Amino acid sequence: MRSLSSLITAILIIFSGSVFAGNTQERLKLASVSALAMDAESGELLFQKHANLRMPIASLTKVMTAMVILDSAQPLNENIRFSDVDRRAINYYFSRIRVGSELPRGELLRLALMSSENLAAAALANNYPGGERQFVAAMNAKAAELGMKNTRFVDSSGLSPKNTSTALDLAKMVAAAAEYPEIKEYSTTPVHTANFSRPQYRLAYVNTNPLLRYERWQADVSKTGYLDLAGRCLVMKTEVDDRPVVMVMLDSFGKSSPVGDAGRIKRWIENGDSGRVASSALSYQRNKLAGYMAKQATASLR
Repeated sequence: MRSLSSLITAILIIFSGSVFAGNTQERLKLASVSALAMDAESGELLFQKHANLRMPIASLTKVMTAMVILDSAQPLNENIRFSDVDRRAINYYFSRIRVGSELPRGELLRLALMSSENLAAAALANNYPGGERQFVAAMNAKAAELGMKNTRFVDSSGLSPKNTSTALDLAKMVAAAAEYPEIKEYSTTPVHTANFSRPQYRLAYVNTNPLLRYERWQADVSKTGYLDLAGRCLVMKTEVDDRPVVMVMLDSFGKSSPVGDAGRIKRWIENGDSGRVASSALSYQRNKLAGYMAKQATASLR
């Protein structure tokens, strides 16, 4: 293993890399550790900030889960029964869904995408041919197909911090997901009531993205994510200044920071100014970035 001085040098080299793409103006300040804005039609990178940094992606994972299910052509109207196996798959994380009840596969997709229901994502994987193991293999195969070279999936819900990717890879995933009509509908549903059977009961759900929950923005794809190790995350495909734009925000400070960054990117594209970022968010960002950079540099020296 190389010396400590070599490690420090590697970290400094990484830090010296430009945060901005092309002629991007540095007045675009964001609260996210990593971020990207891309023209969805041309693939032009409008902005990038540490877009090659590999990070945990939390429930952004569920976008890939949806694509794998839809590619499999399993019937969306087929009822899926929630089981103890599904509960174990998410380490008994809280869910309002009752074990033993049923819901059509398409409804599970909707709840996983719009409201980030982890038990729904686990049930989708466990009811895939070959079970969860084959499902995760299909997720990684799909990522490879899309050219997501720095992405790895280990579960369908995103509860594991070992689901990792980069902003550049996730932009590819979002652009591909936008080609699925079901993902466009399910991920952007503002509010929804799910009608379960065996036993019969109803649960109301809301979109985890307030921009869509309150119908402030229109979008083709939306997904939020959160874990302690991943911070607050958001991906969207929306229209800004009459062009389709994919946005990726990873590890933002505070519950509303990813939405705030989406607004900052939108304003910057429209008029060249983004507004301010709280000093606490900038401090969080610096501290988290230092940790990511040190981890990446250590891995590169092994």
